[in-house]
Amino acid sequence: MRVVPLRNRVTPFGEIIATEARGLLFGNRGVLHDNDGHLVRAWQVRRWIACRLEFKGRRRELLRPRHFTELFFLDEATALAAGHRPCAECRREDFLRFSEAWAATHPGEPARVDSIDRTLHAERIGPGDGKRLVEARLADLPDGSMVGEDDRAWMVLGSELLAWSPFGYRSRRSMPRRAIVRILTPPSMIEVIRSGYEVGLHPTALGG
Repeated sequence: MRVVPLRNRVTPFGEIIATEARGLLFGNRGVLHDNDGHLVRAWQVRRWIACRLEFKGRRRELLRPRHFTELFFLDEATALAAGHRPCAECRREDFLRFSEAWAATHPGEPARVDSIDRTLHAERIGPGDGKRLVEARLADLPDGSMVGEDDRAWMVLGSELLAWSPFGYRSRRSMPRRAIVRILTPPSMIEVIRSGYEVGLHPTALGG
């Protein structure tokens, strides 16, 4: 008997889909499901985080009533594009690197969790609770950022764009560096990456 996959995988567009693909990160954005395990909202709280798959031997039963909805991401580039920052507990070192880069790129703004989450929420949610998209020149985007072209998500890596899929990066294409593209990764995340924050990528991005 074929098991139907749960709807708990997140795309770079921030959408939650059902797929058999596995991910490298886990996270949440509040309680999104009802008592029967059906998703009824796209988000509940401003604190969107991306966590390690394993931490201190903790285990969770998925989609328990009145508990946060467990979400999964292909890699950190996907999580950042969707608007999820590193967890301050299970990914403490990553969060410290992230918050240091945030402080450097947001002078005068406190690098506290609540302030970071408030800024990110305004950048990722647009009218009608949809994904907020802005345009930028491709040459200005750092490796690990994501763009939306031809109704697909693509990751910037060197001189190429890598096509995202739930299973990894499947194909590559080139594009003029002067081209104007729609960025999926929130602008503040772009600034953090550009300042030196190293983004965790799925092995397929590097040919693995």
